[in-house]
Amino acid sequence: MKLSSRTRYGMRAILELAENHGEGPVQIKTIAQRQDISVKYLEQLMAVLKSAGFVKSIRGSKGGYILAKPPNQIKLGDVFNAFEGPVATVECVENESYCARAADCVTRQVWAQVQEAIENILQSITLQDLVDRAKDKKV
Repeated sequence: MKLSSRTRYGMRAILELAENHGEGPVQIKTIAQRQDISVKYLEQLMAVLKSAGFVKSIRGSKGGYILAKPPNQIKLGDVFNAFEGPVATVECVENESYCARAADCVTRQVWAQVQEAIENILQSITLQDLVDRAKDKKV
């Protein structure tokens, strides 16, 4: 499984907002510059985050984007799902009728375990956890 650049950049953008949480709106050009993402592409990513309810836009000369909830209430798994949809290692894990061998397939069991492990890790980490990790790296 390979993450799309959309998900990787979207995570970087929302992390930028989490790192500035409580300090007011962050302008899109500032996020773009800090994260080395084009403004045009970042606007698309922010639209996804906004429609998923993770960010709010503030209009005006001092406007920009802020998190809709505190960073400790936003799980990476939820952000991931907004960009990628649910984690899916193989089709038969989600839909047993996809393959006639699914009921007896031992490799399907492995793919299901891999999928569950990924989901558990993503759901166990919040944006605040990443903010804390970033602060630890800077020290």
